[in-house]
Amino acid sequence: MSQITTQLDDSGEVDSNLPPDPSRRFWVASACAVGGVAGVATAVPFVSSFAPSEKARAAGAPVEVDVSNIAPGEMRTVEWRGKPVWIMHRTKAQLEGLVNEAHDKQLADPNSDRPGYTPEYAKNDFRSRTPELFVCVGICTHLGCSPSPAFATGPQPGLPSDWAGGFFCPCHGSYFDLAGRVFMNKPAPDNLEVPPYTFSADGTRIVIGIDEDNKG
Repeated sequence: MSQITTQLDDSGEVDSNLPPDPSRRFWVASACAVGGVAGVATAVPFVSSFAPSEKARAAGAPVEVDVSNIAPGEMRTVEWRGKPVWIMHRTKAQLEGLVNEAHDKQLADPNSDRPGYTPEYAKNDFRSRTPELFVCVGICTHLGCSPSPAFATGPQPGLPSDWAGGFFCPCHGSYFDLAGRVFMNKPAPDNLEVPPYTFSADGTRIVIGIDEDNKG
């Protein structure tokens, strides 16, 4: 076994003026390295749980998702360019709640006229290519928090008494309807972003990152 030595002066006392013993430096460095490895080992499981697919690791790579098994009322989250993307299959009742003049008057940008967040094919009441399937980036346009699904209807803390379902950002109180449109007088300045996406020929899959203006 290697020994740890201490340097002494002629009187037998530890001499603080002498340079540090090399073996001592080795053991101190080794202890630090072990501690660092332990810290990394603790962090890896958390980071790994958010690891993207092989395609998503490539910068700007499109992400293909099977949407045929998303049931009405369910939402799936995937990762694209390091961002959470929500894919929701809206029910008939949820769609009916989006086509309502009184509801539109509560929204800051009901027609998605503000630039930068809505492709042309999503500038409709449902902000999507097809009414049932809603695709958006799950990041609040205020300061980048991720809103929470709030699909239950009716009065709830922080939400209107006539709440018809949508998304609520707990960071600063912004809320969005089921088309990702922000309500008036809230911190978020814009609707949730609709990413570029397109359907496969048979309609069972979507490719996020590709559309008429983004060829991938």
